[in-house]
Amino acid sequence: MPISPSRASTLSTNLASILTRISSALPHSSSLPPRLVAVSKLKPANDILALHSPPHSHLHFGENYQQELLEKSKLLPREIRWHFVGALQTNKCKPLAEQIPNLWCVESIDAAKKADQLQKGREALCQREPDYSDIPLRVFVQVNTSGEEEKSGVEPQETAALCKHIREQCPRLKLQGLMTIGAIARSRGVAEGKENEDFVTLLEVRDQVAKELGVSEEELELSMGMSEDFESAIRCGSNEVRVGSTIFGERPAKKDAQIKDDIDQGKE
Repeated sequence: MPISPSRASTLSTNLASILTRISSALPHSSSLPPRLVAVSKLKPANDILALHSPPHSHLHFGENYQQELLEKSKLLPREIRWHFVGALQTNKCKPLAEQIPNLWCVESIDAAKKADQLQKGREALCQREPDYSDIPLRVFVQVNTSGEEEKSGVEPQETAALCKHIREQCPRLKLQGLMTIGAIARSRGVAEGKENEDFVTLLEVRDQVAKELGVSEEELELSMGMSEDFESAIRCGSNEVRVGSTIFGERPAKKDAQIKDDIDQGKE
């Protein structure tokens, strides 16, 4: 698959800038940096391959649409660790987990029936490809910390029950932690020295869930923070941030998006 040298240079610069900002946001110099998921929805596979190639050799990429993820996964190396970060439909869960062997994580579980379908899909994959039998599909439970009706996610008080279901009823899944999409208006409006209360809420929910499950808080990661507010999320203890447009640039309309760019290398 061809890669435009000029495009690769732009992407490399953008990714390096984000990594520097992540390091600067860490509360302590000894802190482990959070995982960076480069959200590549509606961007061509060429862009992903450019960042997956040296010098960055980036591994974690996020997609919002199942069909787009499926098509890209067939074009790109299996070493890539795919994250599904979009809204989940129950009827799409089984094929999502079954058809993409290197699906590393599903970030948006908000119902037991969706977890059950992912479990069935992963079981089918393991039957077909036994090499994956010892590799669980990681999942985050999405929590609606902002109370916005248009956002997916379980209510904070219902989170522990769903986490318990995943741990006890879905042996092919691994509960990686909790995810939230903070209200951007809150991130923009916080006073100096304060942080988005949605991130603080997820931290509190995680601590309560850990207590109810009888596990250490460190066993449950926090996935929070996107392009506009990832630094605030890191200061609140995020273990994973999801950054898209700041790396890849403005996205095209969905109808105009291409899975793969046909690049005329002679013009580079």
